[in-house]
Amino acid sequence: MRLRNKPWAEDKLAQYPQYVVAQPELHKGKWHEVFGNNNPLYIEVGTGKGRFITEMAKAHPDINFIGIELAKSVIISALDLLIEAELPNLKLMNVNANDLRDYFGKGDVNRVYLNFSDPWPKTRHAKRRLTYETFLRVYEDILPEKGEIHFKTDNQGLFESSLMSISRYGMLLTYVSLDLHNSDFQGNIMTEYEEKFSQKGNRIYRLEAQYR
Repeated sequence: MRLRNKPWAEDKLAQYPQYVVAQPELHKGKWHEVFGNNNPLYIEVGTGKGRFITEMAKAHPDINFIGIELAKSVIISALDLLIEAELPNLKLMNVNANDLRDYFGKGDVNRVYLNFSDPWPKTRHAKRRLTYETFLRVYEDILPEKGEIHFKTDNQGLFESSLMSISRYGMLLTYVSLDLHNSDFQGNIMTEYEEKFSQKGNRIYRLEAQYR
């Protein structure tokens, strides 16, 4: 589905510096100063319209969150949610996931969430998947020792390739569900896509993996 361009989005993002981090490279190694505390920091890579990260921030006020999204026409919806909720423990970044090392040092981030990422189903596009080994290396460089990745998708092919990629990388799979909504998992917060796909009867897959 083609995104509708919102030429005004960039200006609106600039109007809310209290929520949108404009120059995140300036805060590398100092994110506790941005939030004014030493709470753990969780990021969502590909935050989309922001439902998941906003609800997580509401549910866990003792944790800091950053939603990362490249598309301005998408992250603007997350900003609207944040403006309404006025959450001090949530920020947004309009940047590319390839560049996370420029913004976070080793151990700056305590957990990475990947929710309903683009599956890039063609084999020649495998390197673009957010669970491909090059991205796993990026996350490892910003997480502490034994840092975690939590991943959800409705795409069976992406889930299977992610399991293989994560296993080949040498990570420890600590949780795997092939049907999340019919499991005993507690505290699940749905994304917009998750609600849409599950209502259509799609199975939701979830995994948690830890660096060794």
